Amino acid sequence: MSSRRSRSRADSTGTRRRHGGGGLVGWLFVAPAVIVLAVFLLLPVLMAAWVSVSDWSGVGSPLSGSVHFVGAANYAELVDGGLATRDFGIALRNNLWYVLLVVPTQTFLSLFLAVLVNQRIMARGVFRTAFYFPSVTSSVAITVLWLFLFSASGAVNKILSHLGITGPNWFHDPTGVVAALLGLLGIDGSRTLTGRFLGVTAWEWLSGPSFAMTAFIVMAVFTTSGTFMLIFLSALQSLSPSVDEAAMIDGAGTWTRFWRVTVPQLKPTFFTVITLGLIGCWQVFDQIYTGTQGDPGKTTLTPAYLSYQAAFSNQKWGRGSAIAFVLFAIIIALTLLQRWVLRDKDDVRARRAERRRWRQSRRRQRSSAQAVTAEGIMEGAGR
Repeated sequence: MSSRRSRSRADSTGTRRRHGGGGLVGWLFVAPAVIVLAVFLLLPVLMAAWVSVSDWSGVGSPLSGSVHFVGAANYAELVDGGLATRDFGIALRNNLWYVLLVVPTQTFLSLFLAVLVNQRIMARGVFRTAFYFPSVTSSVAITVLWLFLFSASGAVNKILSHLGITGPNWFHDPTGVVAALLGLLGIDGSRTLTGRFLGVTAWEWLSGPSFAMTAFIVMAVFTTSGTFMLIFLSALQSLSPSVDEAAMIDGAGTWTRFWRVTVPQLKPTFFTVITLGLIGCWQVFDQIYTGTQGDPGKTTLTPAYLSYQAAFSNQKWGRGSAIAFVLFAIIIALTLLQRWVLRDKDDVRARRAERRRWRQSRRRQRSSAQAVTAEGIMEGAGR
């Protein structure tokens, strides 16, 4: 028995040495990428985290002795009820409406386009290129084009006038779209819905995106749907046709097969598309910077642009960094939430069953080891 134990120890030691050598070689291969990520990603993030809890004024090094730790003071400015709180609340309101309207629209539109170009139709390669082309166009160029299209005398208002509709002054009217529609029905909640959250009244939260933000919402759907179309198209082409054929043999129609067979298989793709959409929508900046810079009446102000404005325009570097980290926390929280919503319940149950089997196996191994130890002790006592 002792010889077997010695051999097993020697084998395990040799295995650890071989694995340890392989691990070292692996680390040497990934070291350049790790170093680049650490220098250009991790260190700036840690520096920004320090700035968010310090009183750095933007002059000199943030690590100098003249910079002091102020705790959560910069974060408190965002919720203490002052002007900074209202600006932060308005930015969140604007961005929330942007997310609620862009993410579902671009997700379902990109799925529709993917299903369309996945069919055997004439010139489908041309359609794929046409649908994807806006995604590779410069966002600055698209924004400038949008400013012309949605100007007071632009093409959009011309089309609306031919339909008998007087178009709004898109980039100069701060009225919310929902409030404007309710106003046509004689409904005005500005006098009754006066409760405030982050300095913004309930009516302002519910009044919807402004006409300017609505134009940006249309632009976001127009420029991002092509990219997500390719992701859905790749997923559709990787599905096995046997499952769809089996459903067809069982008598399922086209619509039933799509919703009951195809869509459930696309759940991982939905997670990817929605996650990328959430991240992109909460980080919207370049369109705002190029187009309106938060106007009219701060109705296109977003947390990303507010962070830039606080740091680079108002020299409130701590507040700007605090807004960035709050935005990061919002993105992480929403990603985890939609991951929980889109989780596969069968996989969850399978993982739980696997964990139970693993724990039972560990208990049996411990029991066997204890029995062997007791047997060895008894043999030693008998000698």
